[in-house]
Amino acid sequence: MLAGVLVGLIVTAWLRPFKNYSEVEKVLWIAPRTSSQAIAIQLEQEGVIRHRLLFLLYVKTLKWSSHLQAGEYRFQNFLTIPEIADRLIQGLVHYRELTIPEGHSLFEIPELLSQAGLIPSKTFAAAFKNVDLIADLAPDARNLEGFLFPDTYRWTRQTLLDDLIRQMTERFREVASSHLLSKIDENPFNLQQVVTLASLIEKETALDSERPLVSAVFHNRLARRIPLQCDPTVIYAAKLRGKFRGKIFQSDLDFDSPYNTYSVAGLPPGPIANPGLKSLQAAVQPAKVKYLYFVSDNQGGHVFSETLAQHQRAVTKYRRALRNGKYLSQSRKVGS
Repeated sequence: MLAGVLVGLIVTAWLRPFKNYSEVEKVLWIAPRTSSQAIAIQLEQEGVIRHRLLFLLYVKTLKWSSHLQAGEYRFQNFLTIPEIADRLIQGLVHYRELTIPEGHSLFEIPELLSQAGLIPSKTFAAAFKNVDLIADLAPDARNLEGFLFPDTYRWTRQTLLDDLIRQMTERFREVASSHLLSKIDENPFNLQQVVTLASLIEKETALDSERPLVSAVFHNRLARRIPLQCDPTVIYAAKLRGKFRGKIFQSDLDFDSPYNTYSVAGLPPGPIANPGLKSLQAAVQPAKVKYLYFVSDNQGGHVFSETLAQHQRAVTKYRRALRNGKYLSQSRKVGS
C-alpha cells in the first residue's frame, strides 16, 4: 500500500510541468562526456527541472538503457521530466539558422559567420580555398567564390566550419544538377563561366524580371568581343587589393587586373559573388534581345538600349534626374 502511494507520488512529480527561470527560453550547453549526475545538477541549477534526484530516478529506471547526449539544447515553457529527458536522449539539439544572402562574396560571408558566433573570420579565409569540394565541377576554380549557394543553413554549436562549407557546396550541386547541367551543352560557356556570368548578373540588378535582359547584354557583348564594362568587377578588383574606397575612382578603372572588365575583354577569371537561382538561370537562358547597354532608370530598374546613341540619351536622362535630386537607385551602367 505504502509502496504504491510512493510510486504514485513519484510518477505525479515526473509528469508535473516545471519551469523556474525568468527568461522566455533557456539555452544550455551539455559538454561531451558529461555524466548523468552532472547533467541533472546543471538542469536543476538552471531551473529546468525541480529536483535532480527525480530526474536521475527517471533516467536510471525507465530509461536505463539510454544515454543523455551532449549538445546545445533550448528549453521553453513548462516541461515534464520525461519531456526533458527524452529530448536529451534523442539528441534533439538546438539548431541555429544562418542566411547567406544572394550576391554576398568572400568579403561579406566571413563577417556574417563571425556575427553569428560560428567561427572567426581569419579561419574562413583558409577554408574558402578548399577547391577540392568542387574540383569535378570547376577544375580551374581558385577558391569557392560563386559555389557557396545563397540559402538558409542550420548549424549547432558543434558544427565545424568545414561541415558548413560542405553544406553550401552540396546545395550548389543540387541546384546545378536541377537547373544548370542539362543546359551547359547548349551554352557557349562551361559551368565555372556560367557561375561567373551569373555573379555579374546578380550584382547588376536586384529585379528578377531584369536578370535575363542583363544576361542578354553580357552575352551580346561577349559574342562581339566588346568589354563588359561591369562596375561590380572593378569594385571586386579593388577589394582584392584592399583599395576599395566606397565608390569607383578613375584609378580603379585604370588598374590592371583580370577582374577589370573595362580593360580586359571577356569574363573575369572567376565569380565575384555567390549568385542565386534566378541569376544562374538567367546566365544560361538570356532574353532573346539585341541590347548592348543599360543604365539606371532612377526607379530601381534599368533602361536597356541596342545602340550607343539610344544609350547616350538614356545616360543623359539619368544624369539630369541625378542633378534634379530624383536619384533613387545605385548607379549601374554598362557601355560608354
